[in-house]
Order: sequence, then C-alpha cells, then structure tokens
Amino acid sequence: MIAAETTPTGTQETATLVRRRALVVGVNLATYAALLAVLAAILADQGWSWVDVFLFAAFAIGAPWTVLGFWNAVIGFWLLHGARDGLAAVAPFAAAGDTARPVGISTAVLMTIRNEDPARAIARLRVVKASLDATREGARFDYFLLSDTGDGAIAAAEAKAFVDWQAGDPDGARLHYRRRETNSGYKAGNLRDFCARWGGDYALMLPLDADSLMTGETIVRMVRIMEAYPRLGILQSLVVGMPSESAFARIFQFGMRHGMRAYTMGSAWWAGDCGPFWGHNALVRIAPFATECDLPLLPGGPPLGGHVLSHDQVEATLMRRAGFEVRVLPVEAGSWEENPPTILEFTRRDTRWCQGNLQYLKLLDLPGLRPMSRFQLLWAILMFIGVPAWTLLIALVALKTFDGEGVETFPTGLAIGLYGVFFVMCLAPKLAGFLDVLVTQGGTARYGGTPRFLASAAIEIAFSFLLGAVSTLRTTLFMAGLVFGRSSVWAGQARDAHALSWATAWRGLRPHLVFGLVVVIVLAAMRPLVLWWALPLVIGFVVAIPFAVATAHPAIGAFFVRHGLNGIPEDFTPPAEVKSLAAPVPA
Repeated sequence: MIAAETTPTGTQETATLVRRRALVVGVNLATYAALLAVLAAILADQGWSWVDVFLFAAFAIGAPWTVLGFWNAVIGFWLLHGARDGLAAVAPFAAAGDTARPVGISTAVLMTIRNEDPARAIARLRVVKASLDATREGARFDYFLLSDTGDGAIAAAEAKAFVDWQAGDPDGARLHYRRRETNSGYKAGNLRDFCARWGGDYALMLPLDADSLMTGETIVRMVRIMEAYPRLGILQSLVVGMPSESAFARIFQFGMRHGMRAYTMGSAWWAGDCGPFWGHNALVRIAPFATECDLPLLPGGPPLGGHVLSHDQVEATLMRRAGFEVRVLPVEAGSWEENPPTILEFTRRDTRWCQGNLQYLKLLDLPGLRPMSRFQLLWAILMFIGVPAWTLLIALVALKTFDGEGVETFPTGLAIGLYGVFFVMCLAPKLAGFLDVLVTQGGTARYGGTPRFLASAAIEIAFSFLLGAVSTLRTTLFMAGLVFGRSSVWAGQARDAHALSWATAWRGLRPHLVFGLVVVIVLAAMRPLVLWWALPLVIGFVVAIPFAVATAHPAIGAFFVRHGLNGIPEDFTPPAEVKSLAAPVPA
C-alpha cells in the first residue's frame, strides 16, 4: 500500500489541502461571478455608458478581497462553532505544545528597533524575559536588542538603558546589544546581520517589534511545537492589540481582534503549510532562514526597486520553497502588539505596507515557488490594487448622475439587494467575530458584559466606515505618488496616545474634505435619494478632519477607558505581563 503524500511535518495529507483549496476557489469564483452578473444587469438596464464600464471595472478589481474575506469568515466561524474539533483541522501540530517536557533547544529573542523610545522598548523585552524565567525554561533563551537607530541622541540613550538593564540583571551575560550604523536592508537586513553573527548558536529566533509583548507560557508552548516538528520553519502566533488610552487605537483593535479570529481560522484551514508570516511575534528556524530566505535586491530604484520593504511574506514563501512549513497558530494566547494611536500614524504605516506589497510585482516570477506561495504574493498586491478601485467607484457614482439616464425603469430593487448583500460581505469578518463572542459561554463577560460589548461593537462598525474612507483615499493618493517616484521610509513610530491639533489634521486630510464635499454636493443636487444610500461610504471623507482630532483627543480616550468602551479582555482582567507595563484598566 502506497503511503499518502503529506506536508513536510507529516501532520496533514496533501490531498486534504488540495480539496480544501479547490472548494475555496470554487465558492469564491461562484460568488464573484454572481456579484458581477447582478451588477452587469443593473448597469445594462438603459445601455452601457463609459461611466458604466468604468464602474463595472472598478467593482471587479475591488471585490475579490471582500469575497475571500467573507468566505474565510464563514469557514472560520464554522470551525469555531460547527466542527467537532476545528483547531485540530486547522493546526494539527498544536497539541505538541501542550506537553510538559523540558525545552531542549536554544532560542534567541530579538527586538529590532530604529529611532524608538529606548526605555519603552527595553521595558517590553524585560517583561518577556521575566515571564520566560517564570516558566523555569529561561536558561534556554538569550536576548538581543538589535538597533538600526540613526539618531545619535537616541542611540546614546539606547546604549545607556541597555547597559543599566544588563548591569542589574543576574543573567547579564545572556543579554546582547548591537547597533548598526546604517539600516541597510531595513528590518530584514537587521535580522540577516544577526543570523550572520550569532545565528549558528541558536536553533530558533523570536523576532519582536518595539511594541511587541508575549508571555513566557506562549513562547515555550510554541518552542515545544517547533521542537516536535523539525520541518516547521515558521510558526506565527495570532497577534492582538494591547490596552490603550487612545480612543482610535481602542476602537480599531476591538474590531481587528474580532475580525481576525474567524478570518485567520478560515484562511489557515486552506492555506495550511503555506501560512502567513507577519514579521514579529513568530518563531523562525534559523538554519533554513539564513541559507534560503535571503531577499533579492529588486532591479531599479525606489519606490519599487531596491530593498524589499515588506519582507515577511516573501521570507515565508522562500521558507516554504526550501521544504519547511509556515504555519499560524490561530489561538488568542499571550501575543500582543500596540496599534497606532492616531489615524495619521495608522495611514503612515499603511502606506509603507502598500509600497512594500507593490514591490511583490517584481517577485512573482521567483523560481521554485509553490503555487500557493505565488498566490499569496499576488493576493498581497491585490489588497492594495483594490484600494484606488474603490475610491474611483465612489467618484464614478457621482459622475453617473450626469449620464442622462432616467430613473423610471431603473432596477432599484436589484440595486438595493446587491448593495445590502455586499455591505454584509464587507462586514462579515467583524460580524463573525462579534457573533463568536456572543455565542461563546462567558464570552461577553470578558468584555465587561453584554450591553457594553454590544455598544462597543456598534461604535466600531460606525468607526470602520469612517476609517475606511480616510485610509482608502490616503492610500490612493500615495499610490499616485509612487508613479512620480514618491517613496516611504522605515523610521520610528509614535506609539503613545497623543492629541492631534486641528492644523495637523487639516494638513494631512484636507484632500479628503474636498473630495467628500464634491461627491456629496453633486449627489445632493442630482440624485438626493442616492446620497442617502451612499452616505455610509462618503461621510468619512467629509468628517475626516474632526474624526482624526476627536479619536486622538485625550479626554475622549479617557472617557472610553473610564466606561470600558471598546475594551478588550486584557483591559478588564489584565495578565501579569500587561499589568507590569502599567496598562490602563477601566474602573
């Protein structure tokens, strides 16, 4: 009898993943085709104008990401609440982390920083070390602060803060600091420098960002999994947001947390051994990473040439090409990051990701990549290609009022139906996450009770439409700038809650106000009824400036904290690691 072919770790049959992927492709194509057919019937009602053609094309470009997100959420929710053992179906390797055997391999815990607040970053690394020491496996871990800081004053403070930590820690010999004079290759170059200098001394590395935090229990569990499966190259934890005093960060991460769980379960079910790598809060096997995951220098100059900005997903595809699995552990357990405290910081981070993902256009023909890995690169590109398509679609809705078509025979019912269905599909990952909490026993208690949870969910849904308008136009304008050579840079981020002045918000968001006013005025004058239906999509442009100021205002953030609005479980019952960083806790 011929043994069935399995993935490199032997935990799943390849045929199982092939069937899952075929099913996902089938339902996505069928849904996509149905949406396009309905839209075509609506637009063709009175003949095709040039506006109709562009409307159809914009929708066709933007819709695939929403369709896949919908089905990931549906599959993920079924795995969480319908399947007999959804976690085993998604992560058959996970049980290996539940043993109590001692850790037998060495791990380097790395924090990469550039022009960050040194005390803030080192405080997180110290908490990780203390938590690992509490597991009694601490001797298997060493710690590295890997600096690419270019500011001399910050570098001096950084070195002093590290020396102070090292001098006061009995394990000072296991604490290491290195600063590069230039950040060649950005974060990926920083990690490669570590591999070249120290990689041979360790089996695994755990990259952390300056805002990362993990519990020792979670790290040890993941190390045991990696130890049990030598062909597991990258194990990514499910990263969630930290408690915050910023209203913007609180609302954003409340929605992100619930959108991520079902979505990640669903995507991991069919992505399987070709999973994601988000660049931090993940265990990486050093030997294959050092020899097989060196990023190519892209031809041409910036913005799309040179060093790869969004290195993580490329490294994941190269690790899988080398014969090692890349997996995500889709469990909320002791892995956190901080989210941007203002909308301007959020969009700044988003545009850097945009540029990095668009660089993948030059990597699609990398030799030897698995079809699933090549799809992941393409999908990362389409995530941002779809953004200007949605912005164009909103502008075209306003332009369509001038095409002279009457409203007497317009298929209003069909249009409203398509609008409603697509609306729900866009919200599906969040709605699945909210429903997950509501149907889980004791779920809402972790969020301060059902009324508070439902109020927070309503706030987040409204917030998501406002944020979506701001971020899509900002990204669209940035992508237009790429054509003229505009480029993003990798630098330190403002991570603490802070106010935004009206002048700062005006400078950053006045194009949104102009765009929004034009669309609203045209629709109000030509098709008032259409304006009411379009309002959820266009109001965010008009109110972008006060929205930015309000969500960053300390008094509003304090109100949210005081009343537990958009709080996460760590706000109400903070783990020891979160407590040690003096995170705000609702009264």
